[in-house]
Amino acid sequence: MSTVKHAARVAKESSVFRRVARVGFVVLGLIHIIIGSIAISIAAGASGDADQDGAMEQIRQNPFGGILLLSIAVGLFALAVWQVASAFLASDPEEKKKWGRRIRLFGVALAYLVIAGMAFTYALGGSADSEESSKTLSATVLAAPGGMIVLIIIGLTVAGVGIGFIVGGFTRSFEKLLDLPSGAAGKGIVTLGVIGYFGKGIAVTVTGVLFVAAAVTQDPEKGAGLDAALHSLLALPFGPLLLGAVGVGLAVYGVFCVARSRYARMY
Repeated sequence: MSTVKHAARVAKESSVFRRVARVGFVVLGLIHIIIGSIAISIAAGASGDADQDGAMEQIRQNPFGGILLLSIAVGLFALAVWQVASAFLASDPEEKKKWGRRIRLFGVALAYLVIAGMAFTYALGGSADSEESSKTLSATVLAAPGGMIVLIIIGLTVAGVGIGFIVGGFTRSFEKLLDLPSGAAGKGIVTLGVIGYFGKGIAVTVTGVLFVAAAVTQDPEKGAGLDAALHSLLALPFGPLLLGAVGVGLAVYGVFCVARSRYARMY
């Protein structure tokens, strides 16, 4: 463990690596801005996939899409490694809190790696379908012994992450992750964080709820991921307005991520 911690410390102390990891926040923001924009267009009556692969396809259509996708993959990979390094160096007098923080950081790193892998796949001319992947996951879990319980746990975990974002927006817990500037700039970044956390939290929470619904109804088609979650909002009263608001929230979260690239505490 001491060798791993030493490697993690060396990575975090590298100014070059720190800069590359900050780029990860920028590209993460870009992805959220695109997903939010697609969600807004869907709310206005257009069609599209409001998820990561939908964003990747939009980026690939750009004349410099391949280079941009490779940059996304590199940036998110570096950011994932940063999260892993932070997990190994996590400390807390209470063992439970320390391991709770480590598990959270490992989970975030895994999410970044998945998106980085998707970006790399698209950069090489391939494609992915996160909606079908989510359905396949739901079907595979349901087919296993005790699968319904496992899928419910997965859904509740995802929903819990979403609720965590919403609570984080209320409490402004993200402020402790930043070295905020004083004055109007700092207040503006906090406002972006609050709105963005609400939007992302709602989207992730609904995604988790759909996994639970897939488990309860034994219908894996319902556990179809982020795009299905956002489309499901259209069925609610004032659905287009609600979806549009969530889309704006996701886009604002993306802008917040770009600001975070400058002000994140990375030491």
